[in-house]
Amino acid sequence: MSWRTTHDAGAFVAAAGDFLASRPVEHTVLLTLTDALRRPAGRAAGAPPPWLGWWQEADGRVLAALVHTPPGGVQVSGLPASAVAPLAGLLAGAVGEHAPTAVDLPAESAAAFTRAWGQGTAVAYGSRLYRLGTPAAPEPAPHGRARSATAADRALLTAWATAFCAEVGMPTATAAGVVEDRLRHDGIVLWEHEDGAPVAMATLTRRIEGTVRVAFVYTPPEHRRCGYAAAVTAAAGSRALAAGAAEIVLFTDVANATTNALYQRLGYRPVSDRVALRLPS
Repeated sequence: MSWRTTHDAGAFVAAAGDFLASRPVEHTVLLTLTDALRRPAGRAAGAPPPWLGWWQEADGRVLAALVHTPPGGVQVSGLPASAVAPLAGLLAGAVGEHAPTAVDLPAESAAAFTRAWGQGTAVAYGSRLYRLGTPAAPEPAPHGRARSATAADRALLTAWATAFCAEVGMPTATAAGVVEDRLRHDGIVLWEHEDGAPVAMATLTRRIEGTVRVAFVYTPPEHRRCGYAAAVTAAAGSRALAAGAAEIVLFTDVANATTNALYQRLGYRPVSDRVALRLPS
């Protein structure tokens, strides 16, 4: 039993692809990251190579996986208890651009990882994964309508995505790349006020193994508390279902009671919790 690693996305998919595809809802982030790495425009010029890994049992079964795309944290799937301490050792031994500053892993593994790592870890945030059950329209519905974003909206979208990253603690340098990627596959929905002014956005990942993730739901401060976030989220989910998605998922800040209640009113149901741990440099 051991962790095996590579910088080659193709080799990673060959080893761990079936494991990731076996639970596409829970593995949505890992699948999205891996898919992006295999696309010609999936990595920014000059970006460090990814660091990818999988936990392999003695009988050859893969029971866990990780993806690290600097400067982001290490994303880890669900993993058996026997893999947690070796994971801490693997990350502690990483050097250079792959020496992680954070790890995002299932909440049930966080305590064991912290014990194995030793001193210095701190909880950065907790997140909750939801999947859409029976969709429900927001009530009351705000005025306005949904529309697809286009290249003409690029400057606004980039500004909003940057603001979103800053608010949630993500690297703001990733915002422009997210916008470009989503525009390529018609993956950004805007909610327009009756006068035609955009007041909220939500993005959609590409459909992978039947699953689409709603992300980057953002309303500028001056337009909040008007129901626009609920409206654009519902519109994005409806669009993905109409396009053939079998599962729609999203993440929330587990500590934000308002957003957790909002998404449950729209028909989303909890799947699992995750924890992001800061790691000392």
